Amino acid sequence: MTTPLSVLIMTMNEERNIGACLDSVVGWASDIVVVDSGSIDRTMAICAERGVQTRFHEYVDHPSQMRWSMASIPWKHEWLLVLDADRVVTPALRHEIDDMLSRDTGGIDGFYNPHLQYFRQRPVRGLKANYLQLVRRARARVDESELVDGRLIVDGPTATLRGAIIESNQNELDLDFWIDKHQKYARRIAIEEILRAEKLLSRSEGVRPRLLGNPDERMVWLKHVWFKMPLYVRPVLFFFYRYVLRLGFLDGWNGLVFHSFQAFWFRLLVDVNIVEYRRKLAEHTLSLEQLLEAAGRTSRVRPADTGDRVLECPKS
Repeated sequence: MTTPLSVLIMTMNEERNIGACLDSVVGWASDIVVVDSGSIDRTMAICAERGVQTRFHEYVDHPSQMRWSMASIPWKHEWLLVLDADRVVTPALRHEIDDMLSRDTGGIDGFYNPHLQYFRQRPVRGLKANYLQLVRRARARVDESELVDGRLIVDGPTATLRGAIIESNQNELDLDFWIDKHQKYARRIAIEEILRAEKLLSRSEGVRPRLLGNPDERMVWLKHVWFKMPLYVRPVLFFFYRYVLRLGFLDGWNGLVFHSFQAFWFRLLVDVNIVEYRRKLAEHTLSLEQLLEAAGRTSRVRPADTGDRVLECPKS
């Protein structure tokens, strides 16, 4: 007997990951849909082999892909679990979700769960510990203020489950893939930070920045602190926070490699891109309109927000 749960999985060339992801939910959840962005590898064939329904939607960014998927697909159930293709639902979490659905959960609209990050097939610590991925659809929406990370928001109380989701991206065993992906992310995050500073991109919607709040409220609070820190200094401080204070050093050489890349090099690359974009803006060889277009955002900004500027960019 399957569980009355809908599962959304988003893919793009995920043949190395999608099999393990599907195996963790097929035969358990009764409603699974894969939203693909045009894979040219065996991703769709692997989905077909497991009898999973697929839909196509062109990818612009993670938040808009999540929003389209949640709004456009005729989901069968009240509760939705949102996954990336490199994530696996553990048996412990499946059992907890089954137990939750068998009881009255009328007072809870979303559940956080532990998120275990793997790098080169070994666990690493020091990252965000809990993610909101299981939501009551009627009470959930997407925070579209992020250009890279997608964040779900629920208009109601949340709780935390103990079972984990494991993230282990097999594509990233090739460090060239990891570096190329994070170079793209660094450019988008740099654009995001400039647009925020120019008030052309809203702050996180519906999430109050609170140090002692839930995991997302704490993350937004920390980001507000991050935005105020000096460029080029903050990657050093972030590496110290992740590798020392959050005990990344306990993961040995793999932890050193991961945090050197992810906490220092990646954040440094963001700052380099910010400086480069600001130089081009000052020289008028780049415009805010072009940055909005690069972000794939539809936005009409009122003159009161930006002086004399009325900016439009194409629909995503």
